[in-house]
Amino acid sequence: MFDTHAHLNFNAYKNDLEEVAKRALEKNITLINVGSQISTSRRAIEIADQHDKMFAAIGLHPIHLQDMTVEEEGVAFTTRKEEFDHSAYRELAYNKKVVAIGETGLDYFHVFDEDKREDIIEYQKKVFTQHIKLANEVNLPMIIHCRGTKEDISGAYHDLLNEIKKNLPVKRGVLHCYVGPVELVPEFVELGFYFGFNGVVTFDKTGKLEQIALTVPLERILTETDCPYLTPAPYRGKRNEPAYVEFVAQKLADIRKMPLEELIRVTDENARRLFKL
Repeated sequence: MFDTHAHLNFNAYKNDLEEVAKRALEKNITLINVGSQISTSRRAIEIADQHDKMFAAIGLHPIHLQDMTVEEEGVAFTTRKEEFDHSAYRELAYNKKVVAIGETGLDYFHVFDEDKREDIIEYQKKVFTQHIKLANEVNLPMIIHCRGTKEDISGAYHDLLNEIKKNLPVKRGVLHCYVGPVELVPEFVELGFYFGFNGVVTFDKTGKLEQIALTVPLERILTETDCPYLTPAPYRGKRNEPAYVEFVAQKLADIRKMPLEELIRVTDENARRLFKL
């Protein structure tokens, strides 16, 4: 199985990284640890260099473009504003274990200063474009984050699509944790993008994720966890980890009405195709 979006490089695993890694390897899971700033990008590479079947992605998450306090699933942390250092990330990109640029993208959910909202969003778009430039320079696909507001989930995805059309990543990439409009799926597919599904698909009560999972072509589906967040059923309320990607795969197989083994085979092929593994 593949976990194409993990964060074992985060502090949530500082005390038991090796135990978590062992559980993943025992289930024959290949994973990509995804950076969210320069420090966690370096840490992702460090972990990948020390473990078989682990790779890294490097990038600057939009929430790290500002100083703010963020709370995710009951865990609060403070972000430290970081400028996108093209040369520093480019240097990291040449490590043999780096397979993608990201995560990067647009995050309107965490824009708290209404007076500066437009400026913040424009800056996010600028930094996203800088990531696309880097990805094209180093010939790597992208791992793209997008999150709208509670009042307007769709707006950020429409903006993301427009930005991608203006500056198309040559090696395309994956829309991580896609919960955007179903009607935009064919447009992203036409442009060559993949879609990452994680634990949300196991506990979504709206039916939207099931509809998205049925709309995305099978050859564009990837499995991920986004651990330590978005823990799938039946482990809701506990810290997520790569070993739990099996529950994501099972749910997708149920939705697509296909054998689990076939779903795993196809999504593994998809991941290897996109990330050239």
